[in-house]
Amino acid sequence: MINRRNFLTTIALGTASAAVLSACGQSGTTAGKTGSAENPVTINYTWWGNDDRAERTRKAIALFESKNPDIKVNGNFTDFAGYWQKRATEAAGGGLPDVMQWDLSYLRDYGQRNQLLDLSTVNINTDAFDKSLLPSGQIRGKTFGIPTSTNAFAVYYDPAKLAAAGVAEPDGSWTYKEFHEFMTEVGTKSNGAFYGGGDYTAVWWMFNIWLRQNNMEAFTEDGKLGFSKDDLKKWWSQPAELRGTPAMIPEERVTQLLPKSAFGSNATASEVTWDNFMAGYLADSGAQELKLVPVPSDDPDNLGLFLKPSMLMVASAKTEYKDAAARFIDFMVNDPEVGQIFKTSRGVPASKTQRDGTTFEGTDKLVVDYEKSIEKYLKDAPEPPIVGFGTLEASFKRIASDMNYGKLDINGAVDAWFKEAEDIIKQNA
Repeated sequence: MINRRNFLTTIALGTASAAVLSACGQSGTTAGKTGSAENPVTINYTWWGNDDRAERTRKAIALFESKNPDIKVNGNFTDFAGYWQKRATEAAGGGLPDVMQWDLSYLRDYGQRNQLLDLSTVNINTDAFDKSLLPSGQIRGKTFGIPTSTNAFAVYYDPAKLAAAGVAEPDGSWTYKEFHEFMTEVGTKSNGAFYGGGDYTAVWWMFNIWLRQNNMEAFTEDGKLGFSKDDLKKWWSQPAELRGTPAMIPEERVTQLLPKSAFGSNATASEVTWDNFMAGYLADSGAQELKLVPVPSDDPDNLGLFLKPSMLMVASAKTEYKDAAARFIDFMVNDPEVGQIFKTSRGVPASKTQRDGTTFEGTDKLVVDYEKSIEKYLKDAPEPPIVGFGTLEASFKRIASDMNYGKLDINGAVDAWFKEAEDIIKQNA
């Protein structure tokens, strides 16, 4: 488990205690093919996100190429769901891109199948990273991912919508009952202009937080489920009275709005999700201002929150350009100018060098300040989840959606998810 309590107040680490990947040098591997300014090598880089992240990423790539004329970067992106379908197809054919944006949910799947490069064998400087954060990218002594940034769960809300509905802004000190009352009041007083929020129980990571609030873990140390069917039934039943009311947007409407979220489409006044979505939500919604507060909890001393690597940088184990891939990853996680480009759109920069070189103002400062405000509530973050977790996370949302559509009753939904989970755990035991 990763101790993240003091991350935002970490002071610069001395070189004697810094975790430095480059200390391993490049023993046991080769740098791969190299280029020159006259004949640069080309590496492929892929990421997920919306148009805002794409524009920022292209600026970062252009900056990298200007400082590394011997390397060209061919970039492309897609949405989150499509992203993993493409990676699965490429992995099956042995053709993963040289460098990839990655999610913690899929790190163990690909790392344990030897499809990702052990980044301890190439030159990436991690002096400026909190020593407790790096294990999030490590599996069985190998480093497969370098965190770009951190994020935490929060409740987003649009203050203009609340003002229009005549509803007071929340301070984030609320129980689930009070949160439901807030959603109901907003949805009712909006007179059909927007809903109070969405079905937060369809989101795996919010369920994970609820489990932590109740002193349970999602998975045991031996890779089994750490909760029962009754626990999941209680979770999915929690907002039952909100479904079919102005408090909660119906699932068919959410589907119609894709690929934008209901909140980004101005169809709801609130959203429970990761705090680094600020830039995307502002771009999608056109809102002048958005705010965020802690998630609800029935125990005011235990919010179940943690800082998670919002994303990581990884490389293909089969890349022919290990040196170029490493230089690009190092640049993307450490360069202060890259921090200025992304601000908090990827999360709060994980590298102190990048974080200190970035000016946070306006909405970006809100995200940084939010993570500082929840510092005392932070618990240990999970290590890379079990093999097959990405599939489980996707099925959690899909089955919850089927329940909201009326295709499954709650008992059928719980049974369906548990069957998928137990099958996946058995297959990868």
